[in-house]
Amino acid sequence: MSIKEEIHAQITGALKGAKFPIKTPEELLAAMPAGAATKCKAGDVELTAGDAGKVLKASDFPFKSAKEVADVIVERAGL
Repeated sequence: MSIKEEIHAQITGALKGAKFPIKTPEELLAAMPAGAATKCKAGDVELTAGDAGKVLKASDFPFKSAKEVADVIVERAGL
């Protein structure tokens, strides 16, 4: 599994209990197990939910699934 795939899997895993749609960045952080401090780590890459939130735009919302959130974050984070 590549670093990109591992981070993607960790993001979707962190959001498995979240209620969708998620309409705001605040709702997204609240859905993460440790809020902005939720960490995804693969190889030497570490990404917190707070860091990930910096690559999201208002136009990305609402998110309809954990996969959609992970797709956008890993794409924009350049993994």
